[in-house]
Amino acid sequence: MTQRIYLDWNATAPMSPAAADAMAEAARAWANPSSVHAEGRRAKALLEDCRDRIAAALGAFPQQIVFTSGGTEALALALNGAKAGRRLALATEHAAVLAAAPDALIVPVDANGLARLPALAAGDLLAVSHANNETGVIQPVAEIVETAHATGARVVCDAVQTAGKLPLPPADFVAVSAHKLGGPPGVGALVVRCADDFAAIQKGGGQERGLRGGTENLVGIAGFAAALEARRADTAWLARAGALRDRMEARLTALGAEIVAATAPRLPTTSMIRMAGVPAATQLIRFDMAGIAVSSGSACSSGKVGASHVLATMGMGAAAAEVIRVSLGWTTTEAEIDAFCDTWQTLAAARRAA
Repeated sequence: MTQRIYLDWNATAPMSPAAADAMAEAARAWANPSSVHAEGRRAKALLEDCRDRIAAALGAFPQQIVFTSGGTEALALALNGAKAGRRLALATEHAAVLAAAPDALIVPVDANGLARLPALAAGDLLAVSHANNETGVIQPVAEIVETAHATGARVVCDAVQTAGKLPLPPADFVAVSAHKLGGPPGVGALVVRCADDFAAIQKGGGQERGLRGGTENLVGIAGFAAALEARRADTAWLARAGALRDRMEARLTALGAEIVAATAPRLPTTSMIRMAGVPAATQLIRFDMAGIAVSSGSACSSGKVGASHVLATMGMGAAAAEVIRVSLGWTTTEAEIDAFCDTWQTLAAARRAA
């Protein structure tokens, strides 16, 4: 195979040409947006134009957008900047959430990874992902927010996997990241809908209305805006990817595969697939040798292939070590999915023959 197949879009998406062009153009406005001279004012105008465009694409107000270095920082800002006596987090939350709130009470999930809603009334600040980065399971965020608000609690939502795919969830704080939707790494935003009792954790020169110190990454922010607009312009891509994902799952299920959380609401771009009797590490190596990039779950653990805490808390036990994640994007083709399925079938057949 001369051309590799990329099926790890949940880890990061290829750079959008629109984002690359916007970043090259923004590099000409290299001045500090906080400077008062003409060059600084030009940079500031570009920064605020990008803020307006990102807010419009997300369905938020410009004054709610606080630029950060990415989803991890946005989540840390929300979880530690919001005043809260007792913090809660779903057991399936991303490691960035669990590390930012190590004292959080862990809320259990069911076998599909969905929140057990009665347990959500025990805290002041609740962290919940809009869609899980490993399984793609979509949480009922609107219902969770309603439950939390009824007790006076606020909700921090990790929308890193859903920004540019689904409408922004109605949480008090929403974290998004550019590189998951075709923008550059190193830039993201926190949507702050509830600024009461909220303060910066990174202090500096008072940028971002005093909520996040440090000179803004103007070039990255320009790429972020362009990438987000490119996703909104291609309104059919998610349906295309979903049809390919369903085609893949139907074929693999017929071959004996187990699809994790198959009956739960999931992102149409994400599938976790178990090949019984074949360790995930072995599968990753074989697929990589065949020219296909997939993963065993989160890519945020220094490249390690280890047990997934998400699958463990869903009660999968030892079977979790036999699961890989396949994630699709806007350029994924039918031929690529067929090639993946062919390789999966060959590997599964070899296991049965052993």
